[in-house]
Amino acid sequence: MTTWNSLQPQVTPQVTGKLCARVSSRRWLNLQEYQSKKLMQESGVTVQRFYVADNPPDALQAAKRLNAKEIVLKAQILAGGRGKGVFNSGLKGGVHLTKDPSVVGELASKMLGYSLTTKQTPKEGVEVKTVMVAEALDITRETYFAILMDRACNGPVMVGSPQGGMDIEEVADKSPELIFKEVIDIFEGVRDDQALRMAANLGFKGPLERQAADQIKRLYDLFLKVDATQVEVNPLGETPEGQVVCFDAKISFDDNAEFRQKAVFAMGDMSESDPTETEAAKWDLKYIGLDGNIACFVNGAGLAMATCDIIDLHGGKPANFLDLGGGVKEKQVYEAFKLLTADPKVEAILVNIFGGIVNCAIIANGITKACRELELKVPLVVRLEGGIIHHFKDKLLVNTTTVSDFKKALRRKHTKQLC
Repeated sequence: MTTWNSLQPQVTPQVTGKLCARVSSRRWLNLQEYQSKKLMQESGVTVQRFYVADNPPDALQAAKRLNAKEIVLKAQILAGGRGKGVFNSGLKGGVHLTKDPSVVGELASKMLGYSLTTKQTPKEGVEVKTVMVAEALDITRETYFAILMDRACNGPVMVGSPQGGMDIEEVADKSPELIFKEVIDIFEGVRDDQALRMAANLGFKGPLERQAADQIKRLYDLFLKVDATQVEVNPLGETPEGQVVCFDAKISFDDNAEFRQKAVFAMGDMSESDPTETEAAKWDLKYIGLDGNIACFVNGAGLAMATCDIIDLHGGKPANFLDLGGGVKEKQVYEAFKLLTADPKVEAILVNIFGGIVNCAIIANGITKACRELELKVPLVVRLEGGIIHHFKDKLLVNTTTVSDFKKALRRKHTKQLC
């Protein structure tokens, strides 16, 4: 599903362009579709009736229990484009409609345990472990609705359009007059007049306008309840029977609220994540693997992206994006080196640290311990600027190259050979 976040301005020079979307979403918990719908159900938001199954017999029984005119069977993976995906079982499409409940078990048998490949998955696809069996409803009209945090407004904002079920970027580009915004006062919440005005702007009429306004207020309640950074519904549709239904939704969460949202974060499925990125997250490190051979060891996301760009500018290729952050400890430095040296593509490591937000002695101790215990085999070039720099130089091993200028670091013999 296309998200409103993709409309926000991003800095995307060279390598940074490949990183921005991934870095910005790295701190967000992503849930499967059925999990998001369960949260909406608990907040009184209207969704399709559904069941979840992890084996074909249960999927068949779920289809029979629904007793619906038409059933939709959806493979549950985090990547988009499921409908046009392909399974390695030979089945085409991760979303199937049927009016015959008896075929659901057979379809599920070709989904569960098999890998689904879409435009957003790795080449080998993602294994499907669960399917959602839901009531299929006719949609007479589709709209777009989202609640998100907006820095410019210092709080939450409602965004809506009467043209839903399609790329919201396209609507904003070609018909900006069809994008409506309502700033929410964090003390008052969504007022009745705001909800009704948004419902009217979305094109709901008569009794549906009041019903849509009620759904909007319930979605805001959910937004607050789960500490969301964004709740996006596309489409928010109306049915021939006169119902306003949230047909598809994406909820993004604030990781800083994990301590009070333990039940929500326990739903997180890390099986689709890159193992190295998952391991890095355990140590509060932001790591993204790239396809180069020069490993980057940097503190601060901005400096990390700039480091990747400058390596690229000098003809090299970064092997990763690694942000240590400002509150890094010696153990994290050590674990970061373990991650970097475990990558068989890495032929050199470039450390670029700004000591203004981190103690240089901590970095020095961590690097020295890593070099000794991990028996570092690849060249290591270190550039550090900031506080307590003299401690750093005193602690480094003799086979480590230190420089004070970043361009000089890139021109060192070992890294130059790789560029």
